[in-house]
Amino acid sequence: WSPDPKNPPLYLDLPFKNGERQPDVLAKWTANAPLTMIDQYIDNLRRYRAIAMDVGDQDGLRFDMMKLHQVLENYGIASSFEVYHGTHTSHVAYRLQDHVIPFFSRNLCFANCQQESRSRPSTPN
Repeated sequence: WSPDPKNPPLYLDLPFKNGERQPDVLAKWTANAPLTMIDQYIDNLRRYRAIAMDVGDQDGLRFDMMKLHQVLENYGIASSFEVYHGTHTSHVAYRLQDHVIPFFSRNLCFANCQQESRSRPSTPN
């Protein structure tokens, strides 16, 4: 939300620098936060085949993710939500391999997926 091609190595500006707030950057992050924008995108979110979120129990985003899941439920949009033991960056490889990739494998569908699924023999679970 705050790209900066002149600020290596991350090439973005963070909302805090040397422990001090950076109001301009913080304003960009706040304006683009999912909880800030969700109401205006509900119709688009209803089009998704599936929505899944996970967050570490020691992640600073945990409470916002819980609120996001609740907002989706309030709108009647089904979503999967899981809190795992860890921080924002704990178990990344494991979570990708055992949760994220299988989720996409089950739910990612392109324009011709309905044709393909009709032509494929069904397989037992």
